[in-house]
Amino acid sequence: MEPVLLTAGHAARKGFLLDRTWLDPHHPCHVQSMTLAIAQAAIAGAAGDVPVGAVVVDRSGHILAQTHNQKQRLGDPTAHAEVLALGAAGRSRGNWHLNDCALYVTLEPCPMCTGALVQARIGLVVFGAADPKTGAIATVGTLAAGPWSNHRPPAIAHVLAEQCQRQLTDWFGQRRRDRAQPPSAPGPVPPEPQPTSPTQ
Repeated sequence: MEPVLLTAGHAARKGFLLDRTWLDPHHPCHVQSMTLAIAQAAIAGAAGDVPVGAVVVDRSGHILAQTHNQKQRLGDPTAHAEVLALGAAGRSRGNWHLNDCALYVTLEPCPMCTGALVQARIGLVVFGAADPKTGAIATVGTLAAGPWSNHRPPAIAHVLAEQCQRQLTDWFGQRRRDRAQPPSAPGPVPPEPQPTSPTQ
């Protein structure tokens, strides 16, 4: 599956601060940054969370944040990779405006994360695998492009999509296999010790 520019969003506006070459789906920074996001997703999967990773870079390509899904680890329903990455990036610069930054995530953002991207005024969204259940950038809905959105970031889809999808498929497949395993049979019960005669 080839990377594709889904929407140019507000890139035509004067406030778009990234170089317009970043709108090229084959820009080299996209593969480099998504590779880092995939590595973050692997950390999530190994820890028992759904393997989703996210990276935020500035317009110079410097990494501001890289993190992963931590819902299970933190017991926090909002601890999606995108939300954590946006928060870390904002704190790193002391400014929540990220309109000169790009966010890379291995799975298409859900409605909550898409809303966070709008709130952060993110300059560009790049995702790997489409989400047929909750994808709010393009697959199920176009939340950021709706009339209720005061910021419409450009979006690129399917960067390293096969790797991102395989990572998710393998993780969920292993979970299903683990759950299907019958509980291990208990070992033999050791015989009770026989009473001994008291010493005379």
